[in-house]
Amino acid sequence: MVRVTIEGMDKMRQLRLAKDAMDRDWAEPGLDLGGVAAHAGYSRYHFLRAFKEAYGETPGQYLTHRRIERAEEMLRSADLSVTEICHLVGFSSLGTFSARFKALTGLTPSEYRTKHVGRGAALIPGCYAMLWAGGFPSATLKKRRAARPAYGEEQEAASPSPDSSDRSAET
Repeated sequence: MVRVTIEGMDKMRQLRLAKDAMDRDWAEPGLDLGGVAAHAGYSRYHFLRAFKEAYGETPGQYLTHRRIERAEEMLRSADLSVTEICHLVGFSSLGTFSARFKALTGLTPSEYRTKHVGRGAALIPGCYAMLWAGGFPSATLKKRRAARPAYGEEQEAASPSPDSSDRSAET
């Protein structure tokens, strides 16, 4: 016979509050362990242990899985570059995004898109997808890009072709 205590129910309720916060704010790049632990009323390290015990994975692993699931959906349905999708799902580094995506799916984001696009409706135009996802990159992102080009941007600036639709270089 399993005996459920009030203390155990409170612990699970607190962990569900934190999990709900991750499900709600998954696209925020600034979402961190300390903030999520605060939703549950735990210290960072106690929360990490309690979450893994309850759900079988760390909060970081859970959040990464949610973000990759959203990225898979966007790669199948939206006409956005891999870089745009990377930022929309909350990753700040394209390299980290691509590595985690490949580790979970077995394919790079571009390979995934090539394999899965064309099996359904046409892709949603990128401008609509960006508006649906919360808008275009913020002014701070534009300022950062103007101050120092991100990886790959210096190559785009050097190329004479205005067409940057080749997504294979973005993975």
